[in-house]
Parts: sequence; C-alpha cells; structure tokens
Amino acid sequence: MTDNRQNVAMGYIKGVFGVKGWLKVAANTEYSDSLLDYPEWQLSKDGQRLSVTVETGKVVNGELQVKLVGIDDREAAFALRGYTIEINREDFAPTEEGEYYWADLVGMTVVNTEGIVLGKVDNLMETGAHDVLMISGEYGRKLIPFVSQYIGKVDTENKTITADWGLDY
Repeated sequence: MTDNRQNVAMGYIKGVFGVKGWLKVAANTEYSDSLLDYPEWQLSKDGQRLSVTVETGKVVNGELQVKLVGIDDREAAFALRGYTIEINREDFAPTEEGEYYWADLVGMTVVNTEGIVLGKVDNLMETGAHDVLMISGEYGRKLIPFVSQYIGKVDTENKTITADWGLDY
C-alpha cells in the first residue's frame, strides 16, 4: 500500500530533557508551540518512519519540550534524537485569503510580468520585516521580497507566482 499523502518537515528532535522521556524539539514553525496543534506526528530518519502521538508539551524559555505516548524514559527518548518531525499537509489549518504556508510556495515557478521564467522557489527566508522568496533558475539565484509591491498573483492551482521583478535586479 502506498501513502500518497504529502508530509511536510516541521522540525526535528534535538535532544532529551530529564529522565521521564521528554524531548527537546527544534520547530520550523512561526511559533514553536504550533507543533502541539498536531497530535499525530510522523518521524523519519535514515529511511525509518515512525508514527507517534503527542501526549503533552510546553515551551520553556523559548524551547519546545514534548512528551510522546509510550516514550517513558531517557533511553527511549534518546533513541529519537535526530528524527525529522513531519506533519501531513492535509492536517494544516485553512489559510486566510492572501495567506500561504511556506510549504505550499516551495516548488512554485516564478514568472515575471514579461513572461520570463525566473526559476522555482526553493526556500523562503524570514527577515523580520517580511518573508523573502529564494529562487533558483536559469538566471541564477534571485531573492524577491514576498510583498504586494513585487508579488502579483499566487496561483496555487497552477503552482505559479507572478512577480514584478526584472532579470537585472
């Protein structure tokens, strides 16, 4: 049986805390406790996959600490170090008009207003003021601020972004 669901990497297990199976988690989310919104996690590392259930979690001094069901001692927790935490894309909350998950933007083709393909979004970067699309393509690496001044249309159905951005910028 194949699993066609799209899982999105949302962080990783960076260490253990205490002796009762608590884990330290590095979350790749805007708010570190956002991962607690998802009770079921897929863990992956070196081709191994595990399904786990979050028992409880908390943020302590800006660090996410999580207790998983069935992970009850330091040894069991230590064995999970380095695993990537993945969430099924179908489980994400709906976005508001004009809002997008980074995971949905990565892989989209960026075309400028002259119809020239600038490349594909391979990552995003947070600058504090706004997010920046990181694009790679035939014309090299481009960094385009993800703001309405430069971004015209985001077509999620056709996986394209129209940008008011020249080749020489």
